Amino acid sequence: MASPAPTPAPSVQPLDAGDSLSLAERAYRHLREAIVKGQIQPGGHISERSLANALGISAQPVREALRRLESDGMVISLPRRGTVVAEFTEDRLSEMGHVRAALEGAASAIAAARASESDISGMLFQLRAMREATDAGDIEALARANEQFHALLHNSTGNVFLIRSLAALRAYDYVARRRALAGTPREPSRAFREHCGILAAIRRRDASLAERRTRSHVLRSMRVGGIVAAD
Repeated sequence: MASPAPTPAPSVQPLDAGDSLSLAERAYRHLREAIVKGQIQPGGHISERSLANALGISAQPVREALRRLESDGMVISLPRRGTVVAEFTEDRLSEMGHVRAALEGAASAIAAARASESDISGMLFQLRAMREATDAGDIEALARANEQFHALLHNSTGNVFLIRSLAALRAYDYVARRRALAGTPREPSRAFREHCGILAAIRRRDASLAERRTRSHVLRSMRVGGIVAAD
């Protein structure tokens, strides 16, 4: 049987030569973002050489980046096929979603104790962006603001292990958020209100309430997106 043709990567841009991070780290972040955004499709075969050429680097940093992505569950190495982008089955999405609910809840509880005023201001800014996107009916802009809100929340914990664990779920987040936000016409407004409630609990320094609201939000979003059966 002939080997599958490598997935072309015309939308993967060369790395910024001025970046101070190592080539392997930059390649890892760049490829992870490309997978999360769907620029490299699930199930697609990845050619180290093609990606190295597209990124303007040697194959070794790409190889290291792919090993990390495999440990994150974002790519899979298959016999006689090489590396392919992981496909998210319903069972896998459900498993990842329940893990995310627990981790997001923990992050919100920690944020209630540790978030600085600067962190809170950043989250408020993203809430305003979410409101504007909701009013405009712009699902993609809403999803981006949603992602930035959660990234700021995660970083506010100062817990490096938790931040990395949540970062490993970004591919799930990309799929789940867009499915949920497109689930019903009322979902964007409801998601916005729930995020307001989460931040209100963090500002009140109520860790228990912040955790409950966050877990509830994530699990409800899963149901709206059809990732788990409704209660």
